[in-house]
Amino acid sequence: MEEKATKIQKSSLKTKVQKFGTSLSSMIMPNISSLIAWGLITAIFMAAGWWPNAKIATLIDPMKLYLIPLLIAYVGGRMVYNERGAVVGAIAVMGVIVGSNIPMFLGAMIMGPLGGWCMKKFDQVFRDKIKTGFEMLYDNFSSGIMGMILAIFGLFIVNPLVVAGNNLISKGVDWIISIHMLPLANIFIEPAKVLFLNNAVGNGILVPLGIQQSASAGKSILFLLEADPGPGLGILLAFMIFGKGMAKASAPGAAIIQFFGGIHEIYFPYVLMKPALILAAIAGGVSGTFTFSLLGTGLKAAASPGSIIAVLLMTPKGNYLQILTGVAVAAVVSFVVAALILKADKSEDTGDLSANQAKMEQMKAASKGKDLPSTQAATQSAQAATQSVKAYKDVKRIIFACDAGMGSSAMGASLLRDKVKKAGIKNIPVTNTAISRLKDEDGLLVITQAELADRAQQKTPSAMHIAVDNFLSSNKYDEVVLNLKTLSQIDPQAAKKEAVSKAAQTSDQISQLDFQAIKEVDFIHHDQHVGSATMATSLFKDRLKKAGKHVPVKNMEIDDLDDSQAHLVIVTKEAEKNLKLRYTEIQVVSVDNLLEAKEYDYIVEHLA
Repeated sequence: MEEKATKIQKSSLKTKVQKFGTSLSSMIMPNISSLIAWGLITAIFMAAGWWPNAKIATLIDPMKLYLIPLLIAYVGGRMVYNERGAVVGAIAVMGVIVGSNIPMFLGAMIMGPLGGWCMKKFDQVFRDKIKTGFEMLYDNFSSGIMGMILAIFGLFIVNPLVVAGNNLISKGVDWIISIHMLPLANIFIEPAKVLFLNNAVGNGILVPLGIQQSASAGKSILFLLEADPGPGLGILLAFMIFGKGMAKASAPGAAIIQFFGGIHEIYFPYVLMKPALILAAIAGGVSGTFTFSLLGTGLKAAASPGSIIAVLLMTPKGNYLQILTGVAVAAVVSFVVAALILKADKSEDTGDLSANQAKMEQMKAASKGKDLPSTQAATQSAQAATQSVKAYKDVKRIIFACDAGMGSSAMGASLLRDKVKKAGIKNIPVTNTAISRLKDEDGLLVITQAELADRAQQKTPSAMHIAVDNFLSSNKYDEVVLNLKTLSQIDPQAAKKEAVSKAAQTSDQISQLDFQAIKEVDFIHHDQHVGSATMATSLFKDRLKKAGKHVPVKNMEIDDLDDSQAHLVIVTKEAEKNLKLRYTEIQVVSVDNLLEAKEYDYIVEHLA
């Protein structure tokens, strides 16, 4: 009992650490492109760059001092309290930025969430007390006044504290580098990466510090501590030569994805299979950082993802040989240590392969009508299979969730999407996102890494959850597809009736449209459908153009509509209910897929 309580406590502590680290990295990750833009402009057009240009170089300081901190604070405020929190966070950070000649990234990571939190608490107290008709007045003035107060607070209180803290941290980092002790940081960074804290460590801590160092020194070694692809490459190369079973077979593909694609998460399961391999990762990280430090090199800006391509793009002029040497040393050292560990391992470990083979044999036997060990076992197996299928009956959407919502989860979603498509399963979208952006809803199946499962369940308690060890190789994907496929075949008559009902509903929507009144077609974007609505607008314009029709087509936010029959609004079925609650006169058509819907041909044909 005590042992169980200890495990729960450890899991809770790890979850809290992951959540804090993710909060930091979540402010940086959406703004990586701005960091890359700043880094490229600096590397190419500064006085010592590839093609010096004094005019273009005038962009460097404003982007560093104003644009990036404002973006970080905006995202930080939005994390806490949507758009109101984002705006107040951006206003608040100006107080920290003004009067300082250093990039206020740390100040932005404080003031952004603080602004969102203060606005959220203020609204909780006063919003319900506002009289009808005064909502907009309250919204605008409350956020403006709150932003003003926080900006002044930031100017006089937070700014001096951040400047003092920044100077202390900078001196500390410089001192550690001067005595060549920075490589020891990898003793902590490499295990943290394997525990899926890589984005928290890299983007939450090292990147902000690295930007400030790069702003003054022109480059920073801190960008390489977590992004160096060498240690992971060395481990995967060792598996290619000395590994066994499925691990050996999958290592070559994993090495290509890790080194050139920059998705470091792909080698974490290999380390977790044999925890002693963490020593190889540490040895590679320490040796690589020591080499970078010895050769006095670094990057201009963050290399994200940690691909050798991204690393070289962010390398300052004249530093390519030093960077490649450091990466090579890290790879060789981690390879040697991993090879020794794998060669010393005498166990016949084939990973998940043997378990999958046993499961496959059972399925073959069942399909051929062979007897299982006992009637009771057969009954239990049948009951388990039935329960498994029933668990999927409400699934309407599948989401892969990882720490950052980019690399590994995107690849996992792509793999399952392909399997779902080949199985002929329709109307179940497969997407990916960051755990911090998950929203609890019915009909959701969340797939995440085992290390992050606790956080995913906390964010979406109503969803169905599946935890996997490796997004890129899991037998559970086949189980998901099999259950969804079986479910669709359980009651074909019911499925047929549902399809007829939906068709009738769509037909009613179309038949009730007053095409003579329609003067404009609008696509509404919301949540994860922003990109889809933008693309759908462009595709629909092309349809009208080919048909010789000249009705304007716009991509709009739901709040910007005019309540008039002149507007034909095309939305997803999720947004239809919200739209009809706000407007009574507009004409609405809801579709399953904004990009391609059977209703479009009829609409284009009947528009004036």
